[in-house]
Amino acid sequence: MSGEATFEDAAPARRVEPSPARPLVLVGAGKMGGALLEGWLAAGFDPRALVVVEPSPDPEQAALTAPGLTVVAEPPRRPAHTLVLAVKPQVMDEALSALGQAADERTLVVSIAAGITIARLGEFASGPIVRAIPNTPAAIGEGMTAAVAAGASEADVAFADRLLGAVGRVAWVEDEALIDVATAVCGSGPAYVFHLAEALASAGAAEGLPPDVAAMLARQTVVGAGALLGRSALDPATLRRNVTSPGGTTAAALCVLADTGALTELMTRAVHAATVRSRELGR
Repeated sequence: MSGEATFEDAAPARRVEPSPARPLVLVGAGKMGGALLEGWLAAGFDPRALVVVEPSPDPEQAALTAPGLTVVAEPPRRPAHTLVLAVKPQVMDEALSALGQAADERTLVVSIAAGITIARLGEFASGPIVRAIPNTPAAIGEGMTAAVAAGASEADVAFADRLLGAVGRVAWVEDEALIDVATAVCGSGPAYVFHLAEALASAGAAEGLPPDVAAMLARQTVVGAGALLGRSALDPATLRRNVTSPGGTTAAALCVLADTGALTELMTRAVHAATVRSRELGR
């Protein structure tokens, strides 16, 4: 990351705020884009300095309202303060082709599309770029985002951190190659946890629990364990040991899950497969 200011040289430590003249433009207001928008508004961003670009809004997207918020089908024909690209990777080329006048060398471009590399974004953007991968818990303000910056000043990174941090926590990495791994861990990770809840409920039902009871037990167990993990200063291994009494029921289960290494091996394979796919999407 460069130490030079790339936006308003008079204040390198802090990027100037978006304004109606140079707005913060969100391209795509789907699940993740909508969650980011809600986070920004809750964090106090001026709606008059926000523009949402959504060519074919569904009813939920069309209902986006806030005093002064602008929702349009086509990008503004003037450079933006920041462009946040929240479209699917498959339509990124189409989205970028429509944004020709919305970026100049001072525009910060933030992409949350899986697999879209900084090099590819650099074919469109001449200013600072941030590539980020948030996950779906961002919808409730509990997201985890991994991000990497290129050609960005400390002020650019700090502003991007504010944007992404409005929906949860942000971890910055230095090597873009690690973003594909982060995609596999945190971007896809919620699906692994949901699948665990499914499998746990199915196993309980197989042992005789009514399916609805098994589903409730599994669901709340995952919710509660996640909340404990989030609030505790202890690492996961210590929390696991705290639940495990020698010779008890948990120890018997962990002989299958942990002692054989089956779960770790399976998760390693799963994360590798997701990492490979993320890299394929960027080609």
